[in-house]
Amino acid sequence: MKHIVWIAVMALVLGACSKEEQPAPAAQEAVAVEEAPAAEVATQAALEEAADEEIELVEESDAVEDSEDEPILLAVADTNEALNREWKFKEGQHYTRLVPAQTTFGGADKIEVSEAFMYSCPHCRTLDPFLNRWEADKDPGIRFVRIPAPWNQAGILHAQIYYTQSILGENGTLEDPDAFHMAVFSEFHDRGNQLLSKDAVERLFARFGVSSEDFNRTWSSFEVNTRMRKGGDLIRRYGITSVPTVVVNGKYRTSAAQAGGYDELIELIEELTVREGIR
Repeated sequence: MKHIVWIAVMALVLGACSKEEQPAPAAQEAVAVEEAPAAEVATQAALEEAADEEIELVEESDAVEDSEDEPILLAVADTNEALNREWKFKEGQHYTRLVPAQTTFGGADKIEVSEAFMYSCPHCRTLDPFLNRWEADKDPGIRFVRIPAPWNQAGILHAQIYYTQSILGENGTLEDPDAFHMAVFSEFHDRGNQLLSKDAVERLFARFGVSSEDFNRTWSSFEVNTRMRKGGDLIRRYGITSVPTVVVNGKYRTSAAQAGGYDELIELIEELTVREGIR
């Protein structure tokens, strides 16, 4: 009981944006619908469709059964010390085990760490530098992904922004996707530009050298819609009700409040990935 009270206190200190608390200004959203109804309505319909349609993702059990590869062994876990270490963090207190284990965004070739986030959440912005530093030095056997939570109309549009910048970054059209990612946070929280219309989003991409043709071709692409559907499905599968939330390999769900702080969250991520690497 004590640790539940402690988690509640830490949640107030560290903060998290719950599904119910997500801002959705009625006046501004009305403008967004008027300016770009086709893109937003089509995207929302696709996401709603996903709730009733099973998406083909890699189940862990299937991946193990079909693969002849050796189990993933991280460099940091490849020691007797790791095998015999005493774990600092405890299940039920610092993290929650997902039963049954869920799918991951990518394949089973790596251990996946995913962050559920929203651009409208100030705590997600605060956590970002911690995750960026960890990602820069992470083990090559670990994959880090971000999954935007599409909990309201703004969240759906912002998820579309995220996956558009991801694809444009992957194909080299967007030279610095990380800088763009941080710019979206800055637009929302510092400049009061909530990016609630396609036109506003396109102008931001243009500032980063993306042509109107490249933007529009990607924005409404099948690949963006597919990633949005997959991301929305995982948010539901992981039982995420607040952001930022971190999920390790579809098995362990945690947050800065549960872990005890942002630095502790990074330490917990490291521990859980090591445990996955030596199982």
